[in-house]
Amino acid sequence: MLGALFPGSFDPVTNGHLDLIGRLCRIADRVVVGVAVNPDKQPMIAEAERVALLQESCQAWPQVEVVAFRGLVVEAARRLEVNVIVRGIRNSEEYHREAQMAQMNRAMTGVETLLLPASAEWAFVSSSLIREITRFGGDVSAYVPPAVGARLRMYYP
Repeated sequence: MLGALFPGSFDPVTNGHLDLIGRLCRIADRVVVGVAVNPDKQPMIAEAERVALLQESCQAWPQVEVVAFRGLVVEAARRLEVNVIVRGIRNSEEYHREAQMAQMNRAMTGVETLLLPASAEWAFVSSSLIREITRFGGDVSAYVPPAVGARLRMYYP
């Protein structure tokens, strides 16, 4: 049985994230979407709300579990009893950073990391771009799930 952890801040979750989750569900029996909580960052969307938005957005996949976690991803993987960490990559810059992290994680704990390339249609979408466009009143509805778009319009009408 393959259990996978897909960690991220998901601030906010995008259609690119959901594309990766859906593709991951085709190869893993259990998918844990881990909302990383970093006490040094001020997210636009609160932790509990990010978890709730992901739960709503992932209802089509019964093998998906959404949890929040603090600390090292490899420690969360160990606690959650998954076999592999999955990271989405959009470009070569991300590949190099994620490959280095994957090697460190394996050296520390033996946990493997799967680097899953973003689909071409979503490779340009990032949460930071969505936040910036939203702050300036732009329409991001094509790039985020409906519930997320509605929430963002509440923050920045």
